[in-house]
Amino acid sequence: MKLPHRRKFLHLAAGAAALPAVSRVARAQAYPSKPVRIVVGSAAGSSPDIIARLSGHWLAERLGQPFVIDNRPGAGSNVGAEAVVRAPPDGYTLLQVAATYAVNATLYEKLNYNFIRDIAPVAGTVRTPLCMVVSPSVPANTVAEFVAFAKGNPGKLNMASSGIGTTPHLAGELFKMMAGVDLTAVHYRGGGPGLIDLLGGQVQVMFPGTAAVIEYIRSGKLRALGVTTSTRLEELPDVPTISDFVPGYEASTWYGVGAPKNTPTEIIENLNRAINAALADPKIKPQLAKLGGTLLALSPADFRKLIAEETEKWGKVIRAANIKAA
Repeated sequence: MKLPHRRKFLHLAAGAAALPAVSRVARAQAYPSKPVRIVVGSAAGSSPDIIARLSGHWLAERLGQPFVIDNRPGAGSNVGAEAVVRAPPDGYTLLQVAATYAVNATLYEKLNYNFIRDIAPVAGTVRTPLCMVVSPSVPANTVAEFVAFAKGNPGKLNMASSGIGTTPHLAGELFKMMAGVDLTAVHYRGGGPGLIDLLGGQVQVMFPGTAAVIEYIRSGKLRALGVTTSTRLEELPDVPTISDFVPGYEASTWYGVGAPKNTPTEIIENLNRAINAALADPKIKPQLAKLGGTLLALSPADFRKLIAEETEKWGKVIRAANIKAA
């Protein structure tokens, strides 16, 4: 007489055990059911903002809900990261991830979060190269000639940067270390003022994003000596890579999407599929080419690996050059 009751109990227990899994699947299938916020740790009009707006547009088209950009500049983009770290892990608050966060992990002695621990990688989207450019007054047409000129004038050449700890600054510091040259870093509040002084000859070299200087290069107002990525760019086919002259050199800016830790795996996978599908769309590539970007289309695991590798790489540069946040 007790067996039917036992079977009923086991049936109910099995059903109860399955509920969390069913709930997770249902939640992922229903996601998103309301607008999603993408937090950007820099001002409107910046490269991270432009990339985030493109990403938001793709995601809205594919997932059927608005993806709203929320600019939270300040403290070297840390304000934006902290806002996402504190947000509920439900997929409705995302972070526009940039190379800045791999740098900040070492650049700032005390942060209220640990990026690798507290942000779950969703997808790597795009990598954008930098370009080593010099004022036309510099008597060098190649990286090798520049290195020889710099070694003959130690400490006399000024290197412009868009700010302490920015990717252009660290790309220059990495070049100094690997090429064995002594350049004086001159920091500006953004890349624009640095470019003005480079064009005017007040500084001699800079490592800005390619998109910011490509027209100056084409017009002859600046001379490109090399691109910082390991392969040449379609947009500048005649410009060699720096690694052709300084073996092993590589630097770039990259972007992606992250979420608060403990965001359900199903939601992260849903977003990853949507982002990578957008990146595979032939209409997307020309938009990114305007920024000098190449597609990454990384899985969450591969994006996590990239973040960890870049954090270690720039940490070594920051410590070796004794760079401190302003």
